[in-house]
Amino acid sequence: MTFTLPELPYSYDALKDYMSAETLEYHHDKHHQAYVTNGNKLLEGSGLEKESLENIVKLSYDKNTGLFNNAAQHYNHIHFWRWMKPNGGGSKIPANLQKLIDSDLGGLEKMRADFINAGITQFGSGWAWVALKDGKLEIMKTPNGENPLIHDATPILGVDVWEHSYYIDYRNARPKYLEAFFDNLINWEYASQLLEEAL
Repeated sequence: MTFTLPELPYSYDALKDYMSAETLEYHHDKHHQAYVTNGNKLLEGSGLEKESLENIVKLSYDKNTGLFNNAAQHYNHIHFWRWMKPNGGGSKIPANLQKLIDSDLGGLEKMRADFINAGITQFGSGWAWVALKDGKLEIMKTPNGENPLIHDATPILGVDVWEHSYYIDYRNARPKYLEAFFDNLINWEYASQLLEEAL
């Protein structure tokens, strides 16, 4: 396969109250593009050229660090753009997802607190996740470009806590960024769709 930078599913200024056009331009057009460009170079001659992106991530982990870092970040960001939408967040959550949030994560309020805490306590660069593992939702955090795929889990929701995802808008206030993401940006319908596909 060839890595390709996806178009954003909204305009650069669509999230401006919580994520600026400048952040999206740098994050999508520069950082994500770099993962695509470098990933394609590293994919050549790796023996994984015909694999799916998910398999490239899993098979390169601990074996081809450069390829893994770029492929995993490409995978993470493909979903990250879609995990956000204008007028997102809130408590209107599709029933399939709400049911597991209640049964596995102790309800929305506890899930919010635990998800934000995972992002705050991820030292340095990384991600916070809601992932499906062994049929149950759990909160996870991973360093750098790692994601739940390499931990035998499927990402349902994730937030990027690398500084380039929030520093222009929030400076060093990572908690404020995470609160804004959860309360105002999450595309619950997309998370619900990923859950359906994973079950």
